[in-house]
Amino acid sequence: MGRRRAPELYRAPFPLYALQVDPSAGLLIAAGGGGAAKTGIKNGVHFLQLEQINGRLSASLLHSHDTETRATMNLALAGNILAAGQDAHCQLLRFQTHQQKGKNKTEKAGCKEQGPRQRKGAAPVEKKSGAETHQEGVELSVENLQAVQTDFSPDPLQKVVCFNHDNTLLATGGTDGYVRVWKVPSLEKVLEFRAHEGEIEDLALGPDGKLVTVGWDLKASVWQKDQLVTQLHWQENGPTFSNTPYRYQACSESGTFLGLGTVTGSVAIYIAFSLQRLYYVREAHGIVVTDVAFLPEKGRGPELLGFHETALFSVAVDSRCQLHLLPSRRSVPVWLLLLLCVGLIVMTILLLQSVFPGFL
Repeated sequence: MGRRRAPELYRAPFPLYALQVDPSAGLLIAAGGGGAAKTGIKNGVHFLQLEQINGRLSASLLHSHDTETRATMNLALAGNILAAGQDAHCQLLRFQTHQQKGKNKTEKAGCKEQGPRQRKGAAPVEKKSGAETHQEGVELSVENLQAVQTDFSPDPLQKVVCFNHDNTLLATGGTDGYVRVWKVPSLEKVLEFRAHEGEIEDLALGPDGKLVTVGWDLKASVWQKDQLVTQLHWQENGPTFSNTPYRYQACSESGTFLGLGTVTGSVAIYIAFSLQRLYYVREAHGIVVTDVAFLPEKGRGPELLGFHETALFSVAVDSRCQLHLLPSRRSVPVWLLLLLCVGLIVMTILLLQSVFPGFL
């Protein structure tokens, strides 16, 4: 029996490192690139239109935004504003969708098939305009906003970026171990402090103003501005991992599911509260998974899900974006089970009464 495989939703002409989903417009945003090296590998942010076609979730390239010599390594989304980590900098991008004035002639044939409009084989051909529109009547434009340097180590690199709950602030972390918080969209710095010895691997801004950081020093910390509130050290509070980094990549907004990508390319979906594994594809990418994202449960999310319970997207440096669908788990509510039991008891009594008139 062959190994289980996940459907390939899209293949980019460059390694993919970051992923976001815009549920309002039904967009999947994938980014990456080959960096500044003159290898001929492009750098860009691709906007993919998600659609249900013949009962299957499909993605087509709506717009390709050229980032010149800068590969995008991490993304955060706030409405129609993207914060893109590019080398030591954070670049803000604003994208907008609008109706076309005329029918676009670059629409590909075979649009009724599942998956990307650009099939396997030759690398996708990009138009000189940097955009290809596949959904009739819709096009997308991207505008560069402010940019700022966010990391200052000898080998600077922004590792992570996130917005706060009302999208007025964003926080960045990088290889120098510092957290920096910036106003949006001016990118005026409002806070800076050293959170970890070495690289910051992940961070999150809470609605109460607290900030959670995770570093490669095996520490997880909670901060109120630049003041440490509490800290967890894996080697003191849990098993020793022998300096092996672990990272939970994405969790659905409802908190129901946890999506995980591994360094060996495997992808899994767990129930968040019990860590029961519901879905697993071993070495789905065959190389390190760089990002995963759930299809949100708002906007066009339910429409795009169809009859599935959740959908997880994964990207890797193999340039592929894969789709991981979790079929709906059909379960019977407790109240219905009780009602069926009561009904069965009543029917049994009535049957016995009809067979044996003096039973009751």
